[in-house]
Amino acid sequence: MIIAIDGPAGSGKTTTARSVANRLDFLHINTGAMYRAITLKILRENLDITNGVHIKKILDETVLEIDQHGTSIFLDGENVTREIVSKEINEKVSEISNIVTVRERLVDFQRKISNNRDVVLEGRDIGTVVFPLADFKFYLYADIKTRARRRQEELKKYGEYGKIDDIINTLNARDEKDFSRSNSPLKKAYDAIELDTTSLSIDEQVDFIISKVNK
Repeated sequence: MIIAIDGPAGSGKTTTARSVANRLDFLHINTGAMYRAITLKILRENLDITNGVHIKKILDETVLEIDQHGTSIFLDGENVTREIVSKEINEKVSEISNIVTVRERLVDFQRKISNNRDVVLEGRDIGTVVFPLADFKFYLYADIKTRARRRQEELKKYGEYGKIDDIINTLNARDEKDFSRSNSPLKKAYDAIELDTTSLSIDEQVDFIISKVNK
């Protein structure tokens, strides 16, 4: 079974998807973490992102792996779960995600690791591009202040601090890029179930999704 959860940054996708996967004993796949890991490698290599040959070479040499619970991501054998939530990655990941070669390679990877498995995938184009025929599709969203507070709490967990106003500006800029990009833009699949998570707890979000799946 394929459960697709899409939505903008800070809408609650990752925590909710992980909890749903745990409750159902499914594999959780955070596709956004994959794009962040590739962004980290490109930044480390100081690559010119307009150079398609170099980007393809990096992708050919890169090995991405996730642990069995989907909580950690490994880049060429290195656990980079903490590094990929940095401010620098946040500012660059949308731009890197818009590179056609990167997107095609990671979509193919996401489909392969989901093959013949029960999975909960979360991202921005799961229900529209990666698995348009997913068994269940959900689109999560929340108001910008709530999303910013959630991002701030996430940063604190990894030892970083961000002012709410700065985070709001970053999220707005990210939204503009994600919604307007020509390659796999963020949008709700026509048959996705919408869920406003602004005033919902994680348990309430998970219960909502589980109830829909069980029906």
